[in-house]
Amino acid sequence: MADPSTYRPAPGEIPVEPGVYRFRDSHGRVIYVGKAKSLRARLSSYFQDLSALHPRTQTMVTTAASVEWTVVATEVEALQLEYSWIKEYDPRFNVKYRDDKSYPYLAVTMGEEFPRVQVMRGAKRKGTRYFGPYAHAWAIRETVDLLLRVFPVRTCSSGVFKRAAQVGRPCLLGYIGKCSAPCVGRVSPQEHRDLAEDFCDFMAGNTGRFVRRIEAEMRQASSELEFERAARLRDDLGALNRALEKSAVVLADATDADVFGLADDELEAAVQVFHVRGGRIRGQRGWVVEKVEDVSAADLVEHLLQQVYGESPDAVPREVLVPELPSDADEVAEWLSSLRGARVDLRVPRRGDKRALLETVERNAGQALNLHKTRRAGDLTTRSLALKELQTALDLADAPLRIECYDVSNLQGTEVVASMVVFEDGLPRKSEYRRFAIRGSEGQDDTAWMYEVITRRFRRYLDERSEASDVELGQGIDPETGRPQKFAYPPQLVVVDGGPPQVAAAARALADLGIDDVALVGLAKRLEEVWLPGDDHPVVLPRSSEGLYLLQRVRDEAHRFAITYHRQRRSRSMTASALDGIPGLGPGRRTALLKHFGSLKKLRQADAAAVASVPGIGPATAEAVVAALAAPSESAPSVNLTTGELLDD
Repeated sequence: MADPSTYRPAPGEIPVEPGVYRFRDSHGRVIYVGKAKSLRARLSSYFQDLSALHPRTQTMVTTAASVEWTVVATEVEALQLEYSWIKEYDPRFNVKYRDDKSYPYLAVTMGEEFPRVQVMRGAKRKGTRYFGPYAHAWAIRETVDLLLRVFPVRTCSSGVFKRAAQVGRPCLLGYIGKCSAPCVGRVSPQEHRDLAEDFCDFMAGNTGRFVRRIEAEMRQASSELEFERAARLRDDLGALNRALEKSAVVLADATDADVFGLADDELEAAVQVFHVRGGRIRGQRGWVVEKVEDVSAADLVEHLLQQVYGESPDAVPREVLVPELPSDADEVAEWLSSLRGARVDLRVPRRGDKRALLETVERNAGQALNLHKTRRAGDLTTRSLALKELQTALDLADAPLRIECYDVSNLQGTEVVASMVVFEDGLPRKSEYRRFAIRGSEGQDDTAWMYEVITRRFRRYLDERSEASDVELGQGIDPETGRPQKFAYPPQLVVVDGGPPQVAAAARALADLGIDDVALVGLAKRLEEVWLPGDDHPVVLPRSSEGLYLLQRVRDEAHRFAITYHRQRRSRSMTASALDGIPGLGPGRRTALLKHFGSLKKLRQADAAAVASVPGIGPATAEAVVAALAAPSESAPSVNLTTGELLDD
């Protein structure tokens, strides 16, 4: 623990202008980012008597070893820079909103030649339009099933679409009228794109024109005595109306707004948002946050808006309704307006339908917080208890806030790989996971593999620490980019999957590198025993121990990560191709050829001119490809060596 007085800047050194500041730990890692209207006033508040600070703020300033700041011209610039740095450095002491579930979206892949409607989760992709989020995936599928009668857009995967095009027959949806079957040319690419555009317009809330159009077509068909067509249009109209009924009308004036509700206590807060488009609730989303700093409701709202709209600037609506305005509401509204490209009204509704809707959202937030506490009662306390138990059981000087675990995976000594997973404050930090392909040993030797992995990881740490030792940014930061380096931070505890032999190999690697300030243990699967280097007897933690549970989670995550990497490499190595070994034909060109012709069978039927027409393939390479494929005795068909399945067609 550092003494804040050792790195406190002199009051006269700190400017009074607005700006953004960063606290770093002893390794140069950014642990907190904040903004201030006056840097001098804000930073001075961190260096008062520790007893006067909030407990979490005390932990932050005693963990930090330095502070730096950047002056900006306006408070809006400070807001933008603060969000950028939080996104880049992911500081552990900043408020982090975690989705209380993985919400599904309805996505339309408008970036493809034939747009596809599908359910998606996770990070958003460029060229795709999203609607939602929805509370349940089945709610999306019910809506899509209704709308496909009117907007028969493709919903199949790329593989199904490609196979249908090859055989000249559409899938079942094409036969029952819920797909326009662009795969077999029933509609042109432009006609299918128009259908997708209409589908997106309907989902975006422009529903009236479609209802009126179908009603007009139905009346016209009836007047022309085309009763079967009129009946189909009647059913289409019923499908649209049922889809509309699934979105409740909450605001009669066709408002576009996001309505945020907040419920919190001293340790945690839950947030819910209703996405209202065209007066109807189009989606709902929720977050839960641990208060790692002393923040008010206004601060929570500001951090929330930064995260939600910083990640999706195109999703900013005309109105943002919140339970409490941020302290610098004008600057936040200006920032939101710059993202949207038009004015955004940020306010607290005081009466009427919008106030009633806000109260509904707040009730949902309160229920979400109660549910979270029920499911994860004492989660923060439990993690702290686990780290404290490990500190006591392993006789460590401090709680192991950063734990790294290593596991090796192989198949009878082939395709040997290893994984490194990182847990910080008892939670996985997946951005710092690493994978290793073992290259320095032969035969079946687990200890040699473990020695190699530990040596490679900590040699990188020593090299990067040496490079950064004379740089003002501090250890762990790339002096050219200012970004964290890959292996820059040492753990307080290294866990290896295995017993005494693996622990001894890891200890020998650390000793050879001269590292003596990192604790090391092994976790043996048989009896879940914890082995320390050089000890003849294991440390046996109680089965109910939170510390043992944390070690098991870390070990199991390392095993999962290693197995996944091993399977990827093994899958690649088990596929042989007739294109392998052709001079001048690398992986990129092989992929281009197969994508252009569809299969090796069709590629074999092509002449040199057709092969040379593929971008990136020259005449000489085309001749070599044709010659290689025309010599069956010298080349084999593509085959999966595990199943024996031919891959030509």
